[in-house]
Amino acid sequence: MKKYEKLVRDLIPKIISQNGAAPLTHIASEDEFRTLLYRKLREEADEVAGSSSLEEMADLCEVIRAICALEGWSLEDLEEARLAKVAERGAFEKRIVLESVS
Repeated sequence: MKKYEKLVRDLIPKIISQNGAAPLTHIASEDEFRTLLYRKLREEADEVAGSSSLEEMADLCEVIRAICALEGWSLEDLEEARLAKVAERGAFEKRIVLESVS
């Protein structure tokens, strides 16, 4: 039996069962959910960095959406914060690389 202890999408246990295996699951407490969700954020970010896959980016967006919901933020709140940061510090459109500061 392979051990995971990782957060999975809601339909994954059903898919595993349909493939003939028996998943063992539990519902995370709020503290465990927060910990596992932020771990999942790092996992998905690493996967996006390792590929240029739209599906991996969609996974990362789903984790970000879940974190926003957990923290009580709307996607509109996220977009407002993003736009404020762009207004204050810019975006990444010009591809500027900071080499040093003296």
